[in-house]
Amino acid sequence: MSENFKMVAKTLFGLEEVLERELRQLGAMDIKKGVRMVEFLGDQGFMYKANMMLRTAIRILKPIYSFKARNEVDLYDGIYQFDWSQYLTPHDTLSVSGTISSKYFNHSQYVALKTKDAIVDQIRRKTGRRPDVDLKHPDVRISIHINDQHVDVSLDTSGEALYKRGYRDKTNIAPINEVLAAGIILLSDWDQRSTFIDPMCGSGTLAIEAAMIAANIAPNLNRMEFGFERWPDYDNALFEKIQESCLKKMREFEGKIIGRDVDGFTLKKAAENVDNANLNDFITLEKGDFFRDHQRAEAFLMFNPPYDARLSVQIDEFYKNIGDTLKQRYAGSTAWMITGNLEALKHVGLRPSRKIKLFNGKLESRLVKYEMYRGSKKGGRE
Repeated sequence: MSENFKMVAKTLFGLEEVLERELRQLGAMDIKKGVRMVEFLGDQGFMYKANMMLRTAIRILKPIYSFKARNEVDLYDGIYQFDWSQYLTPHDTLSVSGTISSKYFNHSQYVALKTKDAIVDQIRRKTGRRPDVDLKHPDVRISIHINDQHVDVSLDTSGEALYKRGYRDKTNIAPINEVLAAGIILLSDWDQRSTFIDPMCGSGTLAIEAAMIAANIAPNLNRMEFGFERWPDYDNALFEKIQESCLKKMREFEGKIIGRDVDGFTLKKAAENVDNANLNDFITLEKGDFFRDHQRAEAFLMFNPPYDARLSVQIDEFYKNIGDTLKQRYAGSTAWMITGNLEALKHVGLRPSRKIKLFNGKLESRLVKYEMYRGSKKGGRE
């Protein structure tokens, strides 16, 4: 049995508790929640499983080295002193990324460049040949995180970010990130058994993530490759065993996942994505106008409406119409909505029963819940 080691799962702001819960359910040990990240312990097989199964992780890092640096000379020397031959040969390719929160360093790309220089200089001195840089498909991805003067060096086990599930070839103008989509579903009170409706489904991301959650399908089952598959210690037999275990954890889903959109071309792109995810048996796509069609009440709704100029709508009027439609046509329903336009929320005209701060990339957003009561609610109004 392989030894346990420390890993760091990166996520979006506001999803840390969801990711912590996912890790606990998977069997991680010594879990420690931070900001946009969760630390944990696991072995090699668990590293494979975490990459395959975690819905709200953006990437999973394996820390290998730490030191202190207050300037570029300290940084170069600290990187150079580490024995990189454990992970890289002159024939391998590499890429380096950096994140910084420090008064001593202020440019992540420069930090990445100095790190790369130190690594290739060491290998060239030892072997007479330097590894090449490949930003798209490197053999080894290295992550540098600097907090004040503390430098953490990690290997990126995931390769491409884990929100790149492999199913979304087609998108609309403003698609929601797959990790954020899964996160808001897991933050909501959907019971994962009843009907789930996205009335503005766009490229179908929310519906697809909901279906995978309901059927307990590993979100990254369709990925072509993970970063660890290029490592010297990659164990293909163990990886296939983990894949088989993930497939056995799938469960029946008797409910309905429905995606609707007013635009036929957008709906066609959603259909291609659903097909890529092999979820045609779970998801029904329908052409429909949320504001005009009278649909079944007492439903669970979740949607990501337009919130800026990229989608040509009159924002104030659009959000007022959302509130009016929910109130008039969806009595008895629960509606969850995420938006990056905080001012637009004021025009909905409904009081949310929950409001959760999230970030969609760098954009501050809100996930809000509206409970559309029939008649009057005790102590309040509809």
